[in-house]
Amino acid sequence: MIIATRSLVLRENQGNARVPIRVYAPETKEDHWICRFEIEWPEGRAERWGTGSDAIQALLIALQMIGSEIYASRYHEAGRLSWLTPGKGYGFPVAQNIRDFLIGDDKRFL
Repeated sequence: MIIATRSLVLRENQGNARVPIRVYAPETKEDHWICRFEIEWPEGRAERWGTGSDAIQALLIALQMIGSEIYASRYHEAGRLSWLTPGKGYGFPVAQNIRDFLIGDDKRFL
């Protein structure tokens, strides 16, 4: 079941394209939890999951993985990706080791 969605905007020569992100409800897997997510990049869907000891940890890890994938993307590097306002960030947390990549409000508040 999808519990959260967000659409980023990718500026392309022929116009803007949406980059939908979907987060699914955490689910148990034997002795741990996973939280699945998808990012619909122009070249195809990335399907991944975060893993944790409980649902909250799995969700947090999934959100950090989304943030990391966005900030490590060639679209971010080229300055062509945005959420609400270009240059303000995407609203996803990231792990401590890539905080230097953050921009805008993400850099100030996350």
